[in-house]
Amino acid sequence: MKIVDVQTRRTSVPLKKPFKTALRTVYDATSLIVIITYDQGEKSYGEAVPTMVITGETIESIDYAICEVIKPLLIGATLSQVEQIFSAMNRNLIGNTSAKAAIDMAIYDGLAKQAKLPLYQYLGGYRMKLETDFTVSVNRPLEMAEDAKQYVSEGFRTLKVKVGKDNIDTDIQRVKRIREKVGPNIQIRLDANQGWTWKEAIVAIRKMEELNIEFVEQPVPKEDIEGMRRVTEATDTLIMADESVFSFRDAIKVLEARSCDLMNIKLMKSGGIKEALKINALAEACGVQCMVGSMIETKLGITAAAHLAASQPNMTRYDFDAPLMLADDVIDGGIVYEGNDIFLPSQHGLGIKGVKDV
Repeated sequence: MKIVDVQTRRTSVPLKKPFKTALRTVYDATSLIVIITYDQGEKSYGEAVPTMVITGETIESIDYAICEVIKPLLIGATLSQVEQIFSAMNRNLIGNTSAKAAIDMAIYDGLAKQAKLPLYQYLGGYRMKLETDFTVSVNRPLEMAEDAKQYVSEGFRTLKVKVGKDNIDTDIQRVKRIREKVGPNIQIRLDANQGWTWKEAIVAIRKMEELNIEFVEQPVPKEDIEGMRRVTEATDTLIMADESVFSFRDAIKVLEARSCDLMNIKLMKSGGIKEALKINALAEACGVQCMVGSMIETKLGITAAAHLAASQPNMTRYDFDAPLMLADDVIDGGIVYEGNDIFLPSQHGLGIKGVKDV
């Protein structure tokens, strides 16, 4: 399959409710869809989302990187040259991980279609069903408790609770109110989004351990690897690295320092499936399980992440609720939600049929 065209398309879908974390508030899911066309008429798809406070990219910078830098490298290349494609992209463009992720997932979509396999089978085929959590945005404690109750009533058994805003006493009240409202059998995960110092994290986590917390994600600023190590050593709750790990080299630093118990891999951070597989293999070799997460993406990007997660045994946790937060579904095809269960499509590649007009 030879690449003959690369096109981009901007989309923006309102959220049902503003998504709030310690870092930002999101009202719309803005993304850039990539469509690669091959000489036999086949198309493959990718998605990039601008998350300035995490990856540093805007929708304009992503579009420019793809159309002006990456596209000229792709035209005329064949999928039998896939390593040349990825090597050229990384030589000619530093950073820009979301832009690279969109191209990467489109290339993998094409590779799996060429092999006549669903992508998760092409990558390893470990499982075909996943269970997602649902995220409780950071708000006033009682509002968060009511939101949590609503999500549980909709069938979600695992909640990812955003904390790290205001102060640790308020965060403790947030989690207490949620636990009171949902009862003892719902699994609760916390995500501080870098919102605490390492000392605050130790105090807060110790006080919340009686509330049966599964893990705490990125409790400290991303560059504070030593601080995260101190939190990991001083608490019984599992600690997950997220923003501290973009690349394989980041993963080496965090794992060598023994700074976490778990790791969150996101395609928009890693630059796509290829790098994500390398990070997961390293984590697995060190005995560290991985969660596959996402930004606020449409079903396209989440479908790519779900295929990756379903392919590997060491990817044991999934945060794929973003499409359920959107007021509209602009993607035709892809994963299928049934409550908190996600089923992988049986079609070749990602199973994406197209992008609806909005």
